[in-house]
Amino acid sequence: MRPVTITTDGACIGNPGPGGWACVLRFGPRVAEMYGCEPHTTNNRMELTAVIRALETLKEPCAVTLNTDSEYVQKGITQWMRGWKAHDWTRKDGSRRVPIANQGLWQELDSLIGAHQIAWKWVKGHATHADNNRCDELANQAARQQISSGGIRYVSDRKPG
Repeated sequence: MRPVTITTDGACIGNPGPGGWACVLRFGPRVAEMYGCEPHTTNNRMELTAVIRALETLKEPCAVTLNTDSEYVQKGITQWMRGWKAHDWTRKDGSRRVPIANQGLWQELDSLIGAHQIAWKWVKGHATHADNNRCDELANQAARQQISSGGIRYVSDRKPG
């Protein structure tokens, strides 16, 4: 499987409010970026959207290292999803079960991960991870300006974060 490193981030001006998402993809020496926006959303929805859009760009099964500063995404995929699926995408709320938040996005993500071997890595946001900082910059710009890259853009090589 081809190795790929993906770093993602989501942003929201207010929560809910205008949102943006971004990802940096590294395929060997090649580096690509992608970003987009939604006019009224939440930070968690943008975090999930960034991961989904990044995985959608992969044209073949890959060995993915996926960096996210979102504990919601990282724990959701590595700890909570199995239980959600076993209980028809619900979670326990006291003595009853309720639908999980962002169910459609989690289901979309679930449909994308099976083709790949993914190592889910949590990284500290707003710190020393260069690709995370770049994603944060792009996601916030997309949220503020409500702009999109219009797909994947190959950029000059940067040192990995």
